[in-house]
Amino acid sequence: MPFVPHTEKDIQEMLSVIGAPSVDALFDEIPEHLRCKKLDAIPSSAPEMEITRVMHERAAADGIALNFIGAGAYEHHIPAAVWEITTRGEFYSAYTPYQAEASQGTLQLLYEFQTMMCELTGMEISNASLYDGASSLAEALLMAVRSLGRKASGRVLLPRALHPYYRQVAANLTHAQGVTLHEVDFEAGTGLTTVAAAERAGVEAPTAVVISQPNFFGGLEDVDALTDWAHAQGALVIAVVNPTLLAVHRPPSEWGSKGADIVVGEGQPLGAPLSSGGPYFGFLCCSKQYVRQMPGRIVGRTLDLDGKPGYTLTLQAREQHIRRSKATSNICTNQGLLVTAATIYMSLLGPEGLSRVANASMANTRKLRDALTALPGVTAALSAPFFHETVLTLDRKVAPVLERLSDEGIVGGLDISGMYPELGNALLVCATETRTDADIARYKQALGEVLARAKAA
Repeated sequence: MPFVPHTEKDIQEMLSVIGAPSVDALFDEIPEHLRCKKLDAIPSSAPEMEITRVMHERAAADGIALNFIGAGAYEHHIPAAVWEITTRGEFYSAYTPYQAEASQGTLQLLYEFQTMMCELTGMEISNASLYDGASSLAEALLMAVRSLGRKASGRVLLPRALHPYYRQVAANLTHAQGVTLHEVDFEAGTGLTTVAAAERAGVEAPTAVVISQPNFFGGLEDVDALTDWAHAQGALVIAVVNPTLLAVHRPPSEWGSKGADIVVGEGQPLGAPLSSGGPYFGFLCCSKQYVRQMPGRIVGRTLDLDGKPGYTLTLQAREQHIRRSKATSNICTNQGLLVTAATIYMSLLGPEGLSRVANASMANTRKLRDALTALPGVTAALSAPFFHETVLTLDRKVAPVLERLSDEGIVGGLDISGMYPELGNALLVCATETRTDADIARYKQALGEVLARAKAA
């Protein structure tokens, strides 16, 4: 529990100074019916050992499900050293490093993170993170508008095969700032976004074209053709990428003849656990020519008067965070703890380790698809090459099937039939390197039994 140093005498003295009769009187503007009443079911006190036991019992009651869901949040193995180091007091309690002389450790770590992200994406500049992948995309759209200045039409081509939540967040954060989003449909049968589909959207002089690699269905897009087409329209290319894929895929800087202009994504796969939905962090990298429009913070390396290396915030006025509508971005902090974990995670795995994670994940997802589509009533929905998730079609509604699997301790995937009705009874499944052959066999057996019982009924 937090340590509260004030005695009752201290409290009364403070109240007398400000002329309040009681602490409750400080909140008298709150109507009585809205105030929290006494919690009769909560004991006034309990020993620490007893509370610890209760919490362990509650946690055990949740169980540990066998997870085959992805859709933007991925269960990867995280070496124990990652969070042992991340939760050291020096990192765990660190705040925004405005005072460089007092924050060299934090600044160096952020600088190393930026360096690693530039190596992974092939881009020239990286910031030191944003809130999450979805808001990073929205920031990239606004950044593209600022970068093109008066030439910016504010029209953006956004693929329907992009994560639905990313599309919703982008719309929410940009619609009031002169940005209009035009959706580009995906090709039936493959789930991929084509140049022909982009042309059919009929958008003249787009400011930006968003390319997702992989897309929401796990499909691998023809990024070269899309990038070159976008540049031919005078648009900036914004790549939304999974950082794990980049360990085995050409970086966005090499897409097409010129490469992507801005690269964003969700950093959760890089050492952040699935902790009840967060926190996550977004990353944003770009070509050097757009650096002055980049949101978030950038850490630079320099030399002090003695010739020793030092680190400081670069191109980042402290006042930016309080300039409201005139600020480049209104992000006043970042997910620094998650960036710390990601930096340690990438340092421990290195390029070879990240490649092994990506390859094992792809192999397991193919095993999963082959195992499940061998069951009656389960087929592959899309034919395109995919990374570590794919879409299956069931011969019945997906939601009841997932409920039955949950009863067996299996999180069977994400029901996307409501998001994409044209795909029918569509189930998005994922398998990372943490899944074993036994896990896949267990899922197959459980799904087969659920489908058989439903058919018999």
